[in-house]
Amino acid sequence: MENMETTTVHMMPRIGDKAPDFKAKTTKGDMQMADFAKDKWIVMFSHPADFTPVCTTEMSGFAVRKDEFTALNTELLGLSIDSIHSHLGWVNNVREKTGVYFDFPIIADIDMKVSKLYGMLQPNESETAAVRAVFFIDPKKKIRLIMYYPLNVGRNMDEILRALEALQVSDEHKVAMPLDWKKGDKVIIPPPKTLDEMNARIADDSCEKVDFYLAKKSL
Repeated sequence: MENMETTTVHMMPRIGDKAPDFKAKTTKGDMQMADFAKDKWIVMFSHPADFTPVCTTEMSGFAVRKDEFTALNTELLGLSIDSIHSHLGWVNNVREKTGVYFDFPIIADIDMKVSKLYGMLQPNESETAAVRAVFFIDPKKKIRLIMYYPLNVGRNMDEILRALEALQVSDEHKVAMPLDWKKGDKVIIPPPKTLDEMNARIADDSCEKVDFYLAKKSL
């Protein structure tokens, strides 16, 4: 009987899933996901390769705006399928050339273990480079939002920060966010679930109503 190779197939994580645990080496030392950034949010993002132009602009964007993520109780965590030596060389090169310092951990995923675990490696795009994925992970290590970009399109830092803040405000106030919501805009109140709640909403003049099922308020 011929030997058959065993292939491990990982289902891509979905919104609401527990963030898959892993151990990895990073530019800030060894880490385990389950223990990383206790009681904080995590924005974990992959980039295709070190010393590449689009990735350099993106990583610089995260670095320049790191304080904004810190203010939102959030740790940054980068990744690419490169070695620690490559990461360190790239970090130093960008700092020398532009003055921007990537002062957050970058995972060295040379064996592609984490990329496969999180669905960052998509063969129809590339078999050797991670796509531009972003995972928003809450303090309970639950995945709350996922973004995927192809290799040739850079991400939008304003949108990443907007989405992160929207998730946090929604959690705190138990509300939803309308199209293009940003801090200071009105939020959507949960719709009524009973006739009594519907009639109370119709009589409520304290909120802005399009109709009883679509009402907004300021926080």
